[in-house]
Amino acid sequence: MKLYLLLPLAILLGCNTVKTSKNLPPNSDQLLKDTKILSSDAFEGRKTGTKGGEMAREYIGKRFKEIGLKTFPMLNSYQQAFTFAGIDDPKITGKNMVGFVPGYSSKIIVISAHYDHLGVINGNIYNGADDNASGIAGMLKIASHYARSRPNYTLVFVAFDAEEFGRKGSEYFVSHLPVDIKRIKLNINLDMISHNDKGELYACGTYKYPQLKDHIGTSIPDLKILFGHDNPKLGIDDWTDQSDQSAFNAKNIPFIYFGVEDHKDYHKSSDKFENINQEFFVNAANGIMEITDNFDKDRKVEKVYNDTDTVQSKR
Repeated sequence: MKLYLLLPLAILLGCNTVKTSKNLPPNSDQLLKDTKILSSDAFEGRKTGTKGGEMAREYIGKRFKEIGLKTFPMLNSYQQAFTFAGIDDPKITGKNMVGFVPGYSSKIIVISAHYDHLGVINGNIYNGADDNASGIAGMLKIASHYARSRPNYTLVFVAFDAEEFGRKGSEYFVSHLPVDIKRIKLNINLDMISHNDKGELYACGTYKYPQLKDHIGTSIPDLKILFGHDNPKLGIDDWTDQSDQSAFNAKNIPFIYFGVEDHKDYHKSSDKFENINQEFFVNAANGIMEITDNFDKDRKVEKVYNDTDTVQSKR
């Protein structure tokens, strides 16, 4: 780890508590802590190719290791590096962070979120608490759950870089998969899941893949799961290609994209931790985890336990 990363991380990681509302469910602290740290000023907006982006990778790598995610031999670490041309820089280096939890089957669900944001603009730090520190924190919560309770499907967790540069990280990942693409059953993508005052979280993707709708329901009374924003006739209101699920959809891999509608702080320097709706965020993260469990427990997976591609018997 580079020296310039040590002091900010030491300060941040020493803060083991986050102020939470009395109305929040238990076990919310780590979700909020991850979001607060990643969206703090020390990370300088996490722009791809910057010191802040590297700090974010170091933090995510630390959390992957704490959780116990495994690495792919093809990558030899959590990092998957790639380069692309920017407007002012002909060669920008981005790095996806990739880990997995082995399941009883080698059939795969990819759970993803992007960690980059806009960086510093005209001296203002664009912290990106909702966009998309919240999605990364939600993904880490799901990873922690399944690291303790083995899933049916093998779950691959990817923190994408360079989403704000036109989804470069997810496009590279899908074109350079560490697994056979035929093994991937579904992509669940989290992008902006913490900022809504009406309790509304959209699950996009069922217009093209209506068979997924039956799995999308939760027991959380204050969370409204809505469908929509995925009909190509909607024009700019079609979110299908507006986040990292686009790369999976381009390969005809079914996807569900969880996110909120744009709000007053979207892509502004006011997208800070103190402006997210903590109660909604916790409900959304718990709801997405419950829906992920619905997919993982899909009875159709039982027939692959004894397939030749089974990682290990159910015993």
